[in-house]
This record gives sequence, structure tokens and C-alpha cells, in this order.
Amino acid sequence: MIETPRLLLRPYSLGDYDAYVALTTDPAVVPLFGNQPMSREDAWNRLLRYAGHWALFGYGLFAVFERESGRHVGETGLADFHRGLGPSFDPDPEAAWVFAGAHHGQGYAGEAAAVAHRWFAETHGAARTVCIIRPDNASSLRVAEKLGYRRFGSTIYRDVPFEMMERAKDS
Repeated sequence: MIETPRLLLRPYSLGDYDAYVALTTDPAVVPLFGNQPMSREDAWNRLLRYAGHWALFGYGLFAVFERESGRHVGETGLADFHRGLGPSFDPDPEAAWVFAGAHHGQGYAGEAAAVAHRWFAETHGAARTVCIIRPDNASSLRVAEKLGYRRFGSTIYRDVPFEMMERAKDS
């Protein structure tokens, strides 16, 4: 478990399923998952995949909660998604952050992602990390840049254009 003054980060548990479904069906989040709400079955399978990351690699995505209210607000962390984007992307841990629309603009994504990156470096060693972000997602691009990510290419993933970004291992 990781704490910041405002947030609590911990691996997902099965008890987080309904909160995760709410996140993946939030209208502000739906475009990140292919422009249609994730089915309950797909959300379940993704939650199990997240648990597998923690079991197999010792890292994965954290569920993020407001400390004061206990409310689930999003997720962040690093994972190995095997997207098939090539040797300049796939071998490295991939960062992700997704936050419910009601919590956009509060600095939660940057705060949570920064502490997750710090935790990863402390527990797994410094490493080059990567992420993909839709070019029209200006707020997420700003978060990435504040974390030290720089664009190194573009790609099409599942018929959607993305910017490919990297963060040097010493960032």
C-alpha cells in the first residue's frame, strides 16, 4: 500500500469489482477503452489480469482511492500488456493511469502516477518505461510530460491512433 497526502494506492482486490465496473463505464473513461463501455465480463477479466500481473511480476496497476472519503477514483501503475507494438515498446514496463471523470482536473493522475513510478523504481530498479496516449488526450499528455515522458513515435492500436512515449530509466 502506498499513501500520499490525498490518495491511497493498493493492488486491486475482488471486492473492487463494482467500483472497477463503474470506472470502465464512466462516460469520461469509455473513449480510453475503445469508445464503448466495457462489459461486466470484460471488466472481470481485466481485474483478474491485474491480479495476475501482481502474482507473476510483483507489480501491476494500483486501485487509487481518496484517503478522506475512501472513494475509488481511478488506477495507475506499470504493467506488461504485450501489445505487439514492436521492439522499441513491448519489452519495457508500460505505465497507465485512468481516473473517473468526476476527478479530472484535481491533480490525482499526476500525484498517483508519480508515486507509483517512484515505488516501481525503488522495488524493481530503475528502468525505461513506456506508455501510449491518444493524441487528443491533452490532459494525459501533460501528465506524461510532467512524469518525464517524451514522444518517440506514433502507432495505431486497435484502429485508434496513439502517441508512443518513453521515460528514461534515470528519470
